[in-house]
Amino acid sequence: MKPKVLPIQINGGLSDRDTGFWGDSVKGRSKTIFWGLRSGRRALALESSFLEENPKADPKTVASIILGGGAGTRLYPLTSRRAKPAYNSFSLNRHLARTYNFGNGMNFGDGFVEVLAATQTPGDTGKRWFQGTADAVRQFIWVFEDAKHKNIEHIVILSGDHLYRMDYMDFVQKHIDTNADITVSCVPMDDSRASDYGLMKIDETGQIIQFAEKPKGSALKAMAYLFSDYWEDIGTIKSFFDANLALTEQHLKFDLNDPKTPFYTSPRFLPPTKVEKCRIVDAIISHGCFLRECSVQHSIVGVRSRLDYGVELKDTMMMGADYYQTESEIASLLAEGKVPIGVGHNTKISNCIIDKNAKIGKDVIIANKDGVEEAERADEGFYIRSGIVVLLKKTTIKDGTII
Repeated sequence: MKPKVLPIQINGGLSDRDTGFWGDSVKGRSKTIFWGLRSGRRALALESSFLEENPKADPKTVASIILGGGAGTRLYPLTSRRAKPAYNSFSLNRHLARTYNFGNGMNFGDGFVEVLAATQTPGDTGKRWFQGTADAVRQFIWVFEDAKHKNIEHIVILSGDHLYRMDYMDFVQKHIDTNADITVSCVPMDDSRASDYGLMKIDETGQIIQFAEKPKGSALKAMAYLFSDYWEDIGTIKSFFDANLALTEQHLKFDLNDPKTPFYTSPRFLPPTKVEKCRIVDAIISHGCFLRECSVQHSIVGVRSRLDYGVELKDTMMMGADYYQTESEIASLLAEGKVPIGVGHNTKISNCIIDKNAKIGKDVIIANKDGVEEAERADEGFYIRSGIVVLLKKTTIKDGTII
């Protein structure tokens, strides 16, 4: 509160001998109160303005919609059998059922998780599948008009193919404080990547004044929320690859171990990883792995991975396996000239994404030494995207192969 003193002319309300309150003025959320002091027909008035604080954002009044994405072509072949989009939602539904099963002892408060699958409804417009992300939200507006969601005041629309650390309640509070119709979270972007994203211009107050694709119709009151924490688009093979490997570096932009923002995942109850005479530098090794006299540098090794002796992994993301093969099964396969799940001895791999359950033989070299940017070799078990070799899920790379 900032009071100020000013002379005013009294036309009534107080006598020459009276002092005290003679009036107030209310406008919007501010209240101005005048207190008068006797001084003939003039007075000194103390003007005080009391500003009501904006209400605090309440998480119980907020719901979010997480968009599944489009056809996932930019992440192909990783999306050939798993869901980025709703076009192949089986793996997505399975993940949600396992991870957010509220009957398995985990408690996330009063929250809920529901799948809104692409659907059709009666009528000409309802017979069309989603025409885009905005149309997907529009077609499910009725869900938030349901009686059980009657207390929902704010809807946060999130992208499912970005990696970011955000306190959404700060975002909602900014929306409330600015009294905006729509608040858009955005980050500054340099010229080298600007063409990959939708662009907007904002003024000094944060109000959006122009979009890269100008909206039609009447001007929309909208505010921008400049987000300063970690954000990265992982909708392409290269961005997905770079964002994951960045987690292995010394100075992390995105720290999985920050106690203030803990991560939750579905427990797999796997044994600890066994490491025998290995050299590991700037790497993440997941649970249940077997590493034997190998070298792992600036790489991620996924669950249940097996690296045999002499293996060298550099700048590589290995997703791991869904199941184990026993020592006797591995020995039997090797005796038959077949390749077990994992990486065989003396194999050298760099700048590569190895999808789940891949079988890589011995004496294999994967390096893309010719610097090929794009290639489709599905019949040979791999693609090349932005110079990164992507081994397909369940693929078999025979002994001595050079890529």
